[in-house]
Amino acid sequence: MKVVGINGSARKDGNTAILINVAFDELKKEGIETEMMQFAGKPPQGCIACYKCFENKNRRCAVEKDILNDCIGKLLEADGIVLGSPTYFSDVSSGMRAFIERCGFVARANDYMLKYKVGAGVIAVRRAGAIPAFNSLMLFLHYMQMIIPGSSYWNLGIGRNPGDVVSDEEGIQTMKSLGQNMAWVLKKLHG
Repeated sequence: MKVVGINGSARKDGNTAILINVAFDELKKEGIETEMMQFAGKPPQGCIACYKCFENKNRRCAVEKDILNDCIGKLLEADGIVLGSPTYFSDVSSGMRAFIERCGFVARANDYMLKYKVGAGVIAVRRAGAIPAFNSLMLFLHYMQMIIPGSSYWNLGIGRNPGDVVSDEEGIQTMKSLGQNMAWVLKKLHG
């Protein structure tokens, strides 16, 4: 089994990546392979509404010049998906929003190609606005007909500067619980 993480942060290996990796550590303890893709320095652009994905139905976006199709390829191979984003003005990053738009269209055009995968959203936040950002991720996962495990709290960690989230004990425990619950669901589905 494999879980792919998509880090929608402009910061490589920052707080969002740390939170995803805490969940990944729990998955690895259960023998589940993990891989993270990061948008830092190479975020996808927004959807151009060409609707070629509905015409082509080839599980790819017609816009080929960025990371999105690489991400889609990894997601198609995965049993589970973790989407992570920092909180920018009470929502996900622009890179994650572009991912949601384009991956969502491609998935819909191809019979909801991510359905029945196990999916989770993870949010890094400095102070406030995490819940609307978390909702954006959860709404996407729900719309894609994915199976969403719970955790011991909403999947967020508090910290501003890279590395600050490790001081958020409750946030770290939430990520551990998320990883454990995700592993449990994956094993029930694929065990």
